[in-house]
Amino acid sequence: MEKLAIGLWGCFFGTTALILAGAGLAFVRSLHRISLNAALTGLASAFFVLAFLGALPISNADALARFLAHLATTVSGMLAYQLLALLGILRSRAKQQRAMWGLGAWCACIMMAGWWLPPLQSLTLSIGMACLLGLAGLGVCLRSALRGVRLAWTAVLCVFCMLVALDGLGWIALNRQQALWSLHAVSAVAATLYLATLAYVLWARYAYLIELHEVMAHGPGYDPVTRMRSHAETGQMVGAIFKSFRNKPEEPLGVMVLTIANLYALNKLHGAVAVNSALFVCAGRLRRSVPAHVDMGRLGHDGFLLIMRNCRESGRLINVARSVEARLRKSVSLGTSRDVARFESDNTVWVAEIGVGVMIVSNPAMRGSSAIAMARGMSRTAMSYASRLAWFDHSSGEIVELPVLASA
Repeated sequence: MEKLAIGLWGCFFGTTALILAGAGLAFVRSLHRISLNAALTGLASAFFVLAFLGALPISNADALARFLAHLATTVSGMLAYQLLALLGILRSRAKQQRAMWGLGAWCACIMMAGWWLPPLQSLTLSIGMACLLGLAGLGVCLRSALRGVRLAWTAVLCVFCMLVALDGLGWIALNRQQALWSLHAVSAVAATLYLATLAYVLWARYAYLIELHEVMAHGPGYDPVTRMRSHAETGQMVGAIFKSFRNKPEEPLGVMVLTIANLYALNKLHGAVAVNSALFVCAGRLRRSVPAHVDMGRLGHDGFLLIMRNCRESGRLINVARSVEARLRKSVSLGTSRDVARFESDNTVWVAEIGVGVMIVSNPAMRGSSAIAMARGMSRTAMSYASRLAWFDHSSGEIVELPVLASA
């Protein structure tokens, strides 16, 4: 096999590793359904390819052919069921059971028929039946695409690539010595495209579970623009945190308020679409740059609130404030059109004018609303500072500027 074909198969297994990493990330975020589907897809596809490339430790050619025949039948049935689920055809429990029993009976019949044939002919039968099942799946995808089902055209590409890869791997398994490197290359490219498109369809099909997970976590106070707690829900969060703080006054709270000064001007120049786009981007950057133990929420129409529990060290809070400020003041290209087709083309470069107010609350008698109001006023004061960071110094009782780091 030529180096190009080896490299292309390496791309396939690299794509498999990325899918498994994504499945692990989804599992950490408690999205077990996404994780299970992605992991099964990646593992089944990788094992299928390894087996048909002859990487299994089975020296007997007849035994290997029998095993590959059963593998092709089982994997094709499993992928056919997954395809029907992705297209939204198996919404009811009854349809799921009928599809499961029907595909199971199909696979059992093919396996039983294969034992009446010699090993290589059994493998040929299984590959042919797998391709036939793939063609039926391609027809279902085309039918769904013509009916306007979302992602159906992507599914068409996915199934087509799967058929090309299956035909190529089947030919390689049946004629291993005569298989050209170009056949390996075409099969590897098709298998990689199949995995990539299937991963995209999986993510898009189940992306609503991520949204649902956040909604269930925050309840009706969830803000769909920023994917955070709404202003009202943030107030409830502050009340609960400060109530807990009064019971444990030895664990001070770190409070941080970020205010975006130029949202009003952005609204006047480009409208509400650009403002929502800016809030969406800023909130996404904020979530990615803040540690997991920090509670966050939206504050008013132009700000965000961060609270760090058990904040005995001011250095940790200040480091988070510097990181957040540096992340949010980077320029961003905002969509300004209400037309979805032109949203990415009609854009403007925008830089958020951020002010950050930082303070540590160590007095259990202090009310949460007072602390938030004070930090919010500090964030507005911080907009006049070079570092855009304002800190309440308890020793002097004054608001001071946090200096700009030399590395910044």
